[in-house]
Amino acid sequence: MKPKTKENIHKAFIGEAKAYFRLQAYAQRAQDEEIPQIALLFRAIAEAERVHATRQLNLVKDLIVKDTDTNLELSFQREKSVSENVYPDFIKDAEEEGEIAAALVFSHARDAEGSHAKLYERAIMNVIKDQVKAYQVCKVCGYVTDKKIPKKCPVCSAPPEKFKTIES
Repeated sequence: MKPKTKENIHKAFIGEAKAYFRLQAYAQRAQDEEIPQIALLFRAIAEAERVHATRQLNLVKDLIVKDTDTNLELSFQREKSVSENVYPDFIKDAEEEGEIAAALVFSHARDAEGSHAKLYERAIMNVIKDQVKAYQVCKVCGYVTDKKIPKKCPVCSAPPEKFKTIES
């Protein structure tokens, strides 16, 4: 694929992915404000944006999706980098600006990303191959475990009912 087109697909994908989540938030707000028809509209268009993002990703999938071992290694490196390099700077900036809520969200994300890196590392070492039947995901902070749902999230202290089970 030619460089300009590849760059444009990347930009379009990011825009569509952002639109999907933004519209989902708009739909939730409309639902909270008891305007179900507008909430439905936002959800429908969010789904359309998801379709756009998926189609754009499919155009470059062969360029960015490799074999599973490579994908695991790349995912491990990204999670490790984000938790060790990106989020600490975000936390520092938020704290310096007195944005305590943002600092907490960034801190939770940093810690959750670190746990993701550990899961990827275990997968790379073939420690979890054919052993894990389900993962538990904290819907508050994004912490993931392959163990049973904890009594409280080790990252954000959310209760067990805030976890979602992801099964094959």
